[in-house]
Amino acid sequence: MKIRSITLNNVRRFIDPAEVTGISDGINVLCEPNERGKSTLFDAIQALFFKPYGSRDKDVSALRPHAGGAPEVTVEVETEAGRFTLSKRWFQKPQATVHRDATLIAQADEAEAWIAQLMGGDAGGPSGLIWVRQGMTALTGGSNKEEKLALEARRDLMTSVGAEVEAMTGGRRMDKALARCREELGQYATSTGRPRSGGPWKEAQDRVAVLTERRDALAATVQELQQALAERHRSRRALRDLEAADAVEDRRARLEAAREAHAAAARHAEEVETLARAAELARVNAESAAARLDNLRSLQSEEKAAQREVQEATGAAETARDRLAQQRGAMAAVEADLQAASAALKAAQEQHRRGLRARAAQDGAERRAALETRIAQAETARSQMEAAEAAARLGPDSAALQRIETLVAEEAASRAARDASATQVTAHYAPGSAAAIAGPDGPLTEGTPLPLRQTTRLEIAGIGRLEIHPGAGGQNSQAVEAARAKLRNALEAAGAETLAAARDAAASRTAAQRRHGEAKAVLDSLAPDGIGPLRAALAEIPAPDGDSDAPDLTAAETALQNAQETQDACNSARTKAAEQLAERRTEAARAETLLTSLQDRLTRAEAQRAKLGDLSEATLQAQVESTAAAHAEAQAAHAEKAEAAPDLASLKAALDRATSVETQARDEIAHLRPLLARLNERISRASGDAVEERLAETTQALQAAEANLARIAHEVAVLIRLEASLQTARNEARDRYFAPIVTELKPLLHLLWPDAELTWGEESLLPHALVRDGREEPIDILSGGTQEQVALMVRLAFAKMLARAGRLAPVILDDALVFTDDDRIERMFDALHRQASDIQIIVLTCRQRAFRALGGQALRLQPCAAASGAA
Repeated sequence: MKIRSITLNNVRRFIDPAEVTGISDGINVLCEPNERGKSTLFDAIQALFFKPYGSRDKDVSALRPHAGGAPEVTVEVETEAGRFTLSKRWFQKPQATVHRDATLIAQADEAEAWIAQLMGGDAGGPSGLIWVRQGMTALTGGSNKEEKLALEARRDLMTSVGAEVEAMTGGRRMDKALARCREELGQYATSTGRPRSGGPWKEAQDRVAVLTERRDALAATVQELQQALAERHRSRRALRDLEAADAVEDRRARLEAAREAHAAAARHAEEVETLARAAELARVNAESAAARLDNLRSLQSEEKAAQREVQEATGAAETARDRLAQQRGAMAAVEADLQAASAALKAAQEQHRRGLRARAAQDGAERRAALETRIAQAETARSQMEAAEAAARLGPDSAALQRIETLVAEEAASRAARDASATQVTAHYAPGSAAAIAGPDGPLTEGTPLPLRQTTRLEIAGIGRLEIHPGAGGQNSQAVEAARAKLRNALEAAGAETLAAARDAAASRTAAQRRHGEAKAVLDSLAPDGIGPLRAALAEIPAPDGDSDAPDLTAAETALQNAQETQDACNSARTKAAEQLAERRTEAARAETLLTSLQDRLTRAEAQRAKLGDLSEATLQAQVESTAAAHAEAQAAHAEKAEAAPDLASLKAALDRATSVETQARDEIAHLRPLLARLNERISRASGDAVEERLAETTQALQAAEANLARIAHEVAVLIRLEASLQTARNEARDRYFAPIVTELKPLLHLLWPDAELTWGEESLLPHALVRDGREEPIDILSGGTQEQVALMVRLAFAKMLARAGRLAPVILDDALVFTDDDRIERMFDALHRQASDIQIIVLTCRQRAFRALGGQALRLQPCAAASGAA
């Protein structure tokens, strides 16, 4: 089907008939400004093909003009059977007709059926696939009914071109099988594969868990009962053994015997300890007597040796004193000779200096005069430089002067601007009346304007006084005052009252800087290192003196050399004598120190000997022998007693063991009696609950529950595997299902994005992602321009598929490219022309400039020729 013309009457703004004619094959473009009826035309076509003539719904009601009336739409179409005129009118006298060559071939319901058959019997027809309403550039949108009809249209189209849609591996039977599988699996498990709460699988797991917990609890109870019986048997046997009369008597006898043996051993140990202390005391007495005898003998030997060494040291000290006195006399003689040589050397040195001064005075008279003149010139240059430097600090520098001159220019410019905007008076005198008018500053000059910035009085000779009040000029006056203030501040900072004074001060400063530079250059040439080094050089030149009897310099140098040699010899002799004197002092000090030390040693030996009193060596020898005999006797008694001593540690260990055995027996008996009572109570309570019979029953029930759980788990595993297999087969079928639309879209997509492709949603039968450069981008996050471009290319692909299926229908686009940029819109125009080779495309747009590059047949929506002729 192809549309050839469209006529509207009483449709919204078209109260009078309006038509679009000359619609050709390929691309047709109706490009009109906003509110010229493009969207009205689209809605009218939609209503003609899909709204019954008896309908009064909101879409049909929206077609009525504001003034009311019966909307009427007529469309001329061309099919393989020829040309037909379809017409519908709603509300007043509703009707639907189909004419062929002015012959009515169907009307009313038959006309509706004929139109439906023309559109392929679809409730939504191609409108959901290839007709784009204004503002609906995306593939989704519209009411729920419109979206559902569009989905059905897509499904029917895909089904008509697909190869194995209704086969088990890719059609609705596949969906039913997969849904049945998921339904049965959903009774057991959730979508994540976990057991569903309240389902058979979860109940079986809970049943197994409950029985397992019960079985474990009963098994634990049975084990505890068995352990209690064994523990009671062991406790009864142990209590019987501990409370037996022979065992009690044996423990008592062993404890008593251990106590008696330990007490006897303790008494014997005390006796051994007493003898040991007596032997130790005897040893101490014997050692003390031997030490006193040894000390006496040592003191006697020390005293004799000290006396002998004191005598020897006394003689040595007297000899050292004599030698020290002799060396002191020799040292005094050498000192006298040295003093005489020093006096002679001083006299020779004085004579030599006098000779040197006399010769230097002769040689340096001219150099001294030159240096004195140079120093005087340098001091004069330094005074001039200091005075110039002080003067150079006064007055503005070049930058300050430049700033002052700039401020003067700004003040003059402000004043000129003020005077230019102020009221001015210019005097033009009659002959013989010159200077007849006087202002505040004197007579007015012929032809010179006088600005009046404030109230001014003019004196006119022979006439009187003229007062002039000019208008407000505050802003210009403020600018002048501000400029004057800046200039005044700058002059004050420079220390001048006027610009001329500032310039004079700056010139003086420049001249002072020049003088300072010249004086500094003179000073640097005369004294590059300063005046101080010149004065030092002058001081080194001796002044002429009046010494007329100055000695001959050669004789003075000879006398000085002889005196120096004599003094050197005396110094050597003094050094040698001082060394010998130091040696004699050291010898004497050493001898005196040794004598003093030996005298102290003798005194200490005599004092130690006096402390021993009148004891003789024989008396101390007798004490040593008696104490040694007493020590030997005490040792023998202790050894005899210790040899017969029992092993106290072993007896103590035996006593501790016997005591421990008795204590342990009492504690064990005290523990076993209450333990037996608790065990008897526990056993009697458990035996009455028949836990072993209950354990057997629970174990049997658990085995049955585990078998049921295994059966359900196996069934769940089978269903999961079946679902995966069905899903895999469905995915493979889906790829074959979408193959036709993918084939149609591929060349269109490559116009914009080489190697790009779309992925499709199984439920919506629409693309849900664009894959570019290996990255998948969901459609809903793409830019508005990209989304409308993808949507238009998909619609063009659907139109191609409709044409291949023998259901040729025009593509109608009402402002379908709104957000597309200039570069991509050119490629979208190429896509439209590519698809327009065998389908009809009608483009409605308000973008006149952008769509000039589209080309195609230009259409006009204009009044009908018959109506305009009648008018």
